Formats: sequence, C-alpha cells, structure tokens
Amino acid sequence: MIAPNITSDRATGIGAWSADDFWRALHHGKARDGRLLYPAFPYNNYTHISRDDSDALYAYFQSVPAVNQPNQPHQLRFPYNLQIALAAWRVLYFYPEVFKPEARQSAEWNRGAYLVQGLGHCSACHSARNPLGASEGEGLSGGMIPAQGWYAPSLNAGAEAGLGDWQPEHIAALLKTGVSPRATVFGPMAEVVKNSLQYLNDSDIQAMAVYLKSLPADDAGKDFERSKNTEAVAFLEAGARLYEHHCADCHGADGAGQPPGYPPLVGNRALTMDSAVNPIRIVLNGGFAPGTAGNPRPYSMPPFGHLLNDTETAQVVSYLRSAWGNNAPPVSGAEVNRYRAIPLD
Repeated sequence: MIAPNITSDRATGIGAWSADDFWRALHHGKARDGRLLYPAFPYNNYTHISRDDSDALYAYFQSVPAVNQPNQPHQLRFPYNLQIALAAWRVLYFYPEVFKPEARQSAEWNRGAYLVQGLGHCSACHSARNPLGASEGEGLSGGMIPAQGWYAPSLNAGAEAGLGDWQPEHIAALLKTGVSPRATVFGPMAEVVKNSLQYLNDSDIQAMAVYLKSLPADDAGKDFERSKNTEAVAFLEAGARLYEHHCADCHGADGAGQPPGYPPLVGNRALTMDSAVNPIRIVLNGGFAPGTAGNPRPYSMPPFGHLLNDTETAQVVSYLRSAWGNNAPPVSGAEVNRYRAIPLD
C-alpha cells in the first residue's frame, strides 16, 4: 500500500477537493473520483467522525503547503488490486455510520468514546483481524498488529490491558506522557503517544481515560498450572540467574522496579498475558518509551538480542512470567527465534 499525497496541491494532492469530497472519504471510504479506498485508511473508524470535525480537518489540510508529487499506484496482487473485490469486502465488513452518544452516560464518557472509536481508531490495532483483514469480535479485544509483529492487548480484559482497576490519573498519564506508576508504553504504542496523544488537551485525555476505565471486564484468564519436573525447574533457574546478571540492577531483585523510569515487573500484564510476543521483542530489541513534553528524557531498556541466544532469551522471559506471583506459560527458544528476525520498523 502506498499512501497518497494529501497536501493542498491541486494537481497531485487534495487541494481541488471540496469539504464534501473530504467528508465522503472519511465517512464512506470513497475518493473524489468515486474510487473505493482501501481500509488501510481506517474509514471503518473514521466513519464515526462528525461532519463538524471532518470540516475542521479539511480546513487544516487545505492549509498544508502544497507539494507537487504524483501518487503512485498500490502494488497489490490479484485479486486484491480489483475494485470489485474491495466492493465485495465492503458489503461484508463496512457500515457507514456516525457516532451516537449514549444518553445514560456523561458528556465526558461520550467524548472519550467518540475519540477512542473514531478519531483515535484504537480498534484498528487493539482487535483481532480475520484472513480478509476485517476486525473480529468485540472492538478493543486485542490482536496481533498486521505486518508489525507486536500484540496490541485487549483493553477490556483484566488479564491483559483492561484498565478497570487503574486510577484515572494513571491512565491519563500513560496516554499523555507514555509513562505512569503502573506501566510504560513501548513499540507501536510509543509512536502513537509521541506523534499523536501527547498533543491532546487534558480534557480530551481525561475523557479517554474515563471511557477506557469503564469498559466492561472480559474473562480474567485462567490460572496456569506450572510443571514441576526437573527440566522445567532448571529452565526457570537459568532464567533467574540471567535476570540477576542483566536485569536486577534496574528492575530490582524483587521485580518492583523504580517507576516511572524502570517499570515494575510484578503483575506487569505485558508479562502475564498468554501472548509472550511483546516481552520477547523487548528483551531482544529493547524497550523504548517515547520522548514527550511530559517525559522529555525517557529511560529506555537496551536490547539484549546480541548478548542472549534464543534459549537464554526464552529462559529469562519464562522466569519473568513465573516470578513474584506472575503466572503465565513459559516460552521456547523456537518462539524467540520466530520474532528475532522481524524488522523493527
């Protein structure tokens, strides 16, 4: 997929578009000439945006300095390059609609819901996708991010990233600065905070926090029954030694960390989720909090992929998922190897 020119250039950008044309793209997923747009442009979410906000966005884009750069065609295989195939996909998975406030909820909650569901398009990452690229099940229920190799956790499951037991100010801090006493963002979410969320005003951040905290709790997850055989115990003991050598200076022998610089590992949901993709990638490639106005000199975790082989990485990640009351399944060297070669970008 090749993103188009959306500067105000009249020949190659969207300078010749009207406000109605722009609204049609956001709300209906159609270009000015009637072509159907691919949902890599997340109009499944943007369809919820109000006409007033669409017009405000249109006015902004018309102020962006013009750049004369012809658009390049997408490089898609058959049949994905056919408009008829895209039309069939839309019949199955796209329903134009505007956001409808819930009368029983507060104005602040509704503002948060509008931002999360529409402009923020959070479900574009935080939901699973079927083989045809459509979101499956409930929105925000977690899923692998296509082509990036990160897992965006469920925002309505206590066993993952559900925020029901968080203090609202801690949620707001995480969204606005990338760090909080409970957690630090990393991977694609660090990019979202750095390039987008940190610029929201405090009332909008607070509204998102109120909405996210209110999401109904999903299944809390099942207790994992850990093997007590000699090999399994030795595997975790090796991980404990690696942790003491490489990690304890920052995160502490007790895993309590020193938040917000060094996140706590006790009860850290990035470690205790069923999916171990994210901790594997952080150990291999490092964990980098975003630099934001509220956290201008972020602490970061260095990569250990050059120091630890696949088995050693699996040992330390498995130890982290078993220590201090954490209880998640161990990982294997084969799982680590699967993610070692994934590009960082």
